[in-house]
Amino acid sequence: MADVQRAVAEELDRIAPVIDDLGGRFAEAGHELSLVGGPVRDAMLGRQHNDLDLTTSARPEETERLLAGWADAIWDMGRAFGTIGCRRGPWQVEITTYRSEAYDPGSRKPEVDFGDSLAGDLGRRDFTVNAMAVRLPGRELEDPYGGVVDLAHRVLRTPGRPEDSFSDDPLRMMRAARFAAQLGFTVAPEVVAAMTDMAGRIEIISAERVRDELVKLVCAPYPRRGLSLLVDTGLADLVLPELPALKLERDEHHRHKDVYEHTLTVLEQAIDLEPRLPDGGPDLVARLAALMHDVGKPRTRRFVDDGTVTFHHHDVVGAKMTRKRMRALRFSNDEIDAVGRLVELHLRFHGYGTGEWTDSAVRRYVRDAGDQLERLHVLTRADSTTRNRRKAERLQRTYDELEERIARLSEQEELDAIRPDLDGNQIMAALGIGPGREVGAAYQFLLDLRMDRGPLSEEDATAALLAWWAERS
Repeated sequence: MADVQRAVAEELDRIAPVIDDLGGRFAEAGHELSLVGGPVRDAMLGRQHNDLDLTTSARPEETERLLAGWADAIWDMGRAFGTIGCRRGPWQVEITTYRSEAYDPGSRKPEVDFGDSLAGDLGRRDFTVNAMAVRLPGRELEDPYGGVVDLAHRVLRTPGRPEDSFSDDPLRMMRAARFAAQLGFTVAPEVVAAMTDMAGRIEIISAERVRDELVKLVCAPYPRRGLSLLVDTGLADLVLPELPALKLERDEHHRHKDVYEHTLTVLEQAIDLEPRLPDGGPDLVARLAALMHDVGKPRTRRFVDDGTVTFHHHDVVGAKMTRKRMRALRFSNDEIDAVGRLVELHLRFHGYGTGEWTDSAVRRYVRDAGDQLERLHVLTRADSTTRNRRKAERLQRTYDELEERIARLSEQEELDAIRPDLDGNQIMAALGIGPGREVGAAYQFLLDLRMDRGPLSEEDATAALLAWWAERS
């Protein structure tokens, strides 16, 4: 307990330029103000943030007036929910009026009513570890629901009955999984039971809000914890049904891996490989690709007469399923294209054998991966979950060799910017034609030629083009 108190005191001292000033301003105006929720929880965990959440008895218009002249910038996009945001130096602050909100059973948006007490405000929060506050400017801790104890035991509970909490805001079921993934906490049995019984309520929540929670979960330090909770409670059946579908019924001879467990292991291994990526991690695209790379297997599973199991074309089928799911969750087109491409290409390396690919095949591998090449390296390496040490080492050596070949060819030929040896104007001049579909066909021919034979001189490329044109005519 002493360590927690010391951590909180140190963090409050660090953010004193904000909380002391604001606490004084609001107190002088006759209003209560408290640091609340995540910043209090994270202070106890020894984590520092420059994004601060506060709650107040003041109404939004009064909050805005008190911030004028103190903040460098003020915004009110959350005014309808009682929130006024501001920035002062490196600090970003959101101040929300005490509130009590509930969902209409058929509505996707909360009905917001302002409250009149800190205790009432804390009682409507999602979990006890987020239902703690520090009153300002005196810095007294308010913990009416035992959040400190739950934090010490690393458990997620709701301030009141979980059924009431999830009925008011069904997205809190997703948040339980997200916080499990972010904090590494366990979820109390009564909370898990309520999530299981009420999973269907998630369907009234907009796809965008579900997506945002899923993104935070996948990018958290322990995504396996959160994903497993979604699957075990049935929530995944509604928000990401492709994941629980990977729990394929095993054939009696156990001739194929547990695809669900394999997928979660691939995700963890991809996370371990994120330092290889230019921007490090967490990398949403790489993690989603790892999570979705085998979703085509349930639809493509076939049992052969000799008892073996096949999943032919599960890469192509899985890419289509991935794009469809991501569109339903309102991901951006760029994210959909990137993850879909990685899923579609995740098996390509296995055609490499022990290094028999030609330079042409290596060029096509790089071209098809495009700007996702580094992520494809991560996904392909992560996809090896064999317990056979020799096989694992052989696969790693082979992929090392492929990357070395890519590096050599890239240095020689600038693979990341492969273009035909003639541009559109040169093609039209050589063939004596104007713009049209024929130019596109000629361009594709020259690009394929470039892949097969490497760089050509303008003279050789023109000769090959004319021969192709004559044969085509």
